[in-house]
Amino acid sequence: MAAEAAAGNLVQAVALLGSTVVAVTIFKRLGLGSVLGYLVAGLAIGPYGVGLFTNPAAILHIAELGVVMLLFVIGLEMEPARLWALRKEIFGLGVMQVGTCGALLTGVGVLLGFTPAVAFVAGMGFVLTSTAVVIQVLNERGEISAPAGRRIISILLLEDLAIVPLLMVVALLAPAGALTGNELPYWQSIAIGFGSLAALLIVGHWLLNPLFRLLAAVRAREVMTAAALLVVLGSAMLMQLGGLSMAMGAFLAGVLLSRSSFRHQLEADIEPFRDLLLGLFFLGVGMSLDIELIAENWMLIVASVLAYMTVKALGIYIVARLLRAPHSEGLYRAALMAQGGEFAFVLYAAATGAGVLDEATNAVFTAAVIISMALTPLLIIALRWMPKEQLNSMDGIDRAEGLTGTVLLVGFGRVGQVMSQLMLARGVEVSIIDTDVDMIRDAESFGFKVYYGDGTRLDVLRTSGAGQAKAIAICVNSQDAVDKIVDLCKEEFPSAALVVRSFDRQHSHKLISKGVDLQVRETFESAMLLGELALRQIGVPAEEAAEVAADIRRRDAERFELEIAGGGLKAGASLLIGNRMRQTPLTPPKRPAEPTTQST
Repeated sequence: MAAEAAAGNLVQAVALLGSTVVAVTIFKRLGLGSVLGYLVAGLAIGPYGVGLFTNPAAILHIAELGVVMLLFVIGLEMEPARLWALRKEIFGLGVMQVGTCGALLTGVGVLLGFTPAVAFVAGMGFVLTSTAVVIQVLNERGEISAPAGRRIISILLLEDLAIVPLLMVVALLAPAGALTGNELPYWQSIAIGFGSLAALLIVGHWLLNPLFRLLAAVRAREVMTAAALLVVLGSAMLMQLGGLSMAMGAFLAGVLLSRSSFRHQLEADIEPFRDLLLGLFFLGVGMSLDIELIAENWMLIVASVLAYMTVKALGIYIVARLLRAPHSEGLYRAALMAQGGEFAFVLYAAATGAGVLDEATNAVFTAAVIISMALTPLLIIALRWMPKEQLNSMDGIDRAEGLTGTVLLVGFGRVGQVMSQLMLARGVEVSIIDTDVDMIRDAESFGFKVYYGDGTRLDVLRTSGAGQAKAIAICVNSQDAVDKIVDLCKEEFPSAALVVRSFDRQHSHKLISKGVDLQVRETFESAMLLGELALRQIGVPAEEAAEVAADIRRRDAERFELEIAGGGLKAGASLLIGNRMRQTPLTPPKRPAEPTTQST
């Protein structure tokens, strides 16, 4: 019997992996995204497909940990200062969107013939967007770190917080006698929730970093991985015991570790588990789609899906435009967030247990939410006519995988394009990555091979060949991104020389403090050359103009050295002078009367 059970479990495991590989590959090739592939694979092998799985709820219960790990990784990217900077988006934009969409969807429920209490619960459940679906789409499109992506994540965080008061409202809406009488008083529930939150903050602030320093000294990689999982699951469990969201607990744990020197290692350890469990989550959602129920109530379900998604999308767009978001961003946000989410299942189950919803209504709205999640990738595809800066198709774009260049160039903008020409002209093998799909296509038309890859991600740097490169040139057009890539490279690829585009004088100081090998202020040399040519244009002799420029370079280098010394920074063996890593002579060099043409 044990052997038969083991064989049956092995068949199920093979079916899960096989259906995933086939379906996701097909749907990705068709440009439909991986989420829809997972959902279709789950439907095919679930109780309403070939029937290899009969209890999707059990799989969903385990797979929800994928969402938990996803929020932990997002938290690692959100330093407290950055999170504080998003407070207006979280508690302003988020509250406004939840409130507006909740009111509109409650009205839709009333128009569909439900009582106000049922309409409110159904509508608010649909307001809670699927974090898993949205983040997966943003991640595939490389838009998580973009400003529009950060605003969407802020709304998702607020929606995660909203599940707590919504569950309390469900308890208030429960008819007399529906509850068991074992529930704690509200003040006790609130106290337990705040106590759990305080415990997590205390442990995270004072204990986590010493713990990881101790484990790092042991030099056992598997122990670090186990500790990372312990942190994620332990914080999620603590929040769940306090009646709060598991995902929110994992997010807070990530935020508390965001400034730790171990955060990049934690992200690398968690990522394989996160991706696997997220895929399992979408498979479970696909298995849960009750085909018989849809067939019996198809008119009500279709009407609910169309009405709720349309009205929610309209509410999202209105809020976006009221807060001065561009038209294209408003449409994109509406298409991406028009679906219901996994927290709707929690809210509907609680409402059913409290007697607010009956079993049939719960099943109908659960099916509507699942269908809306399945439709989201199709909505994104349908909006490809939008401006390219918002909807970039990845068709025909190669991702950065297995690159082996001598130099890894991160960012192929106006600086990276000029820099790459020097190395390519000398025959140096250069691997180039960027996240701008339109620029990648344009570069290909001019003979440059640029791969799609986000340099702020450790896994992308590894697959781009950072571990084998002799030098890593960082030319991205974002100071925050530059700093993050520098931190990653110094920690993970110390043997590679770092050549970095600096944005201004203060940024140069910061980069030197991080220990980069060479940093270049992006406008200094072009401004110097322009000034020298302007002097010649108004009649100053060429030799004198060159001497003036050289003197300015010398003075700038001296000031820069004094600033470094005053700030307690070490300039190293050589000092950046006029954006060139060389020793500066005290006497300005002589130039010929007619200087050669320079490229900037």
